Amino acid sequence: MASTHLTRTSGTSTNTDIFTISTWVKRNELDDNDFFVYATGGNSDDNWFQVGFANDNKFIISAYNTVWLKTNRVFRDVNAWYHIVIKADSPQGTASNRLKLYVNGVEETSFTTDNRSSISQSQTWGWNKNSIVHYIGSKAGSNYFDGCLSHFHFSDGYAYDASTFGSTDSTTGEWKINTSPSFTLGTNGFTILKDGNTITDQSTNSNDFTLVAGTLTKTEDCPSNVFATLNVLERLGSNITISNGNTQFFNQASDWRTIISNLAFPNTGKFYAEMQVNEVSSAVQVGIMAQSSFVGHYQADLGTQGAYNSYAYMNTGQKRTNNSASNYGNSFGSGIIGIAVDMDNKNMYFSKDGVWQNSGNPESGSTGTGAPFTDLQIDKDYCFAVASQGSNPKVSWNFGNGYFGTTAVSSAGTNASGNGIFEYDVPTGYTALSTKGLNL
Repeated sequence: MASTHLTRTSGTSTNTDIFTISTWVKRNELDDNDFFVYATGGNSDDNWFQVGFANDNKFIISAYNTVWLKTNRVFRDVNAWYHIVIKADSPQGTASNRLKLYVNGVEETSFTTDNRSSISQSQTWGWNKNSIVHYIGSKAGSNYFDGCLSHFHFSDGYAYDASTFGSTDSTTGEWKINTSPSFTLGTNGFTILKDGNTITDQSTNSNDFTLVAGTLTKTEDCPSNVFATLNVLERLGSNITISNGNTQFFNQASDWRTIISNLAFPNTGKFYAEMQVNEVSSAVQVGIMAQSSFVGHYQADLGTQGAYNSYAYMNTGQKRTNNSASNYGNSFGSGIIGIAVDMDNKNMYFSKDGVWQNSGNPESGSTGTGAPFTDLQIDKDYCFAVASQGSNPKVSWNFGNGYFGTTAVSSAGTNASGNGIFEYDVPTGYTALSTKGLNL
């Protein structure tokens, strides 16, 4: 969310000792203070409330001078969504029942710090108090949350378990979202970020939030369909910035840097993505690379011996693999490059601004008409990849979210799979690289 954050100041406090917060959270960055819930109205524990990830990647709930709960477990998965439920019920007679944390449907019970004994019975909380500013996405305009939020629910005056907002899938055993939970709102209760990036209260209340700073970008990536992003865990080397939901790659180093997607292609299926070239002052290459080949070769450009098991379309218009380059298509210094990977027939194709290069036809199947590469191997864990060199080249990926950075596609193309939003028409039989796409 970068500097993006929301605020709302509650009116009359209707219940200041019982409430429930439920939201789905996806982290984009690690090893930093990432707070996504905050309230402040003075320097006392009951006027100050903060929730998020500490710089050691542990989850923390704290007040002004007190850390109430800090987990033993760390939260380092930047590829998945976490369902977070905070159940505050200070009138409870047992101190450990006055504050509970649920993660993906399971109550957290192992803590580095547990100061719930310091929560007095019927203590008021900083969250939901009259005239206190409530922040979502930052700590009072600093320590911004770097990630995504979805289905943010707040119940004023009622304490709910996680099972109100999610359930266990009977087939997979995974915790899944309840997109329309039934719960009592209370006067200050609200639901935002439920369908897209709306901060208008989508409940029967009218407790809208205000966008204070930044750009609140809609994403197709959601708890029920996780899309590919650039893999921040594979961001090796210095002077690399990955931003905007881990879809934008900015190389500020003078030498080569390569990054791959966090999802790989299975042995079968057809997948499509787009990359917008924002700046090319020296060199940009786009293609695929085996994840197993990436480790130790993040400074090698694609298609070279140093980056074996990789295939590239170069900004010079050439194609390259196994250290062998040849003429292929148009050069590019800007524009949108489409990548179609056909794992059924082991072919791949590139387009530039909607035109398939070398008269390629991604729908030609085993014929591989115009395909620059026809020898993809079924035993390789290929990922989308980009490599760049020079004076600050910048690229933005659209893995199906419908955005390049914070800019929406200008006019979405057709997509028969119904999975993902792209600038240009998705070839028939292809889909976005996402959890839904992997299971089509």
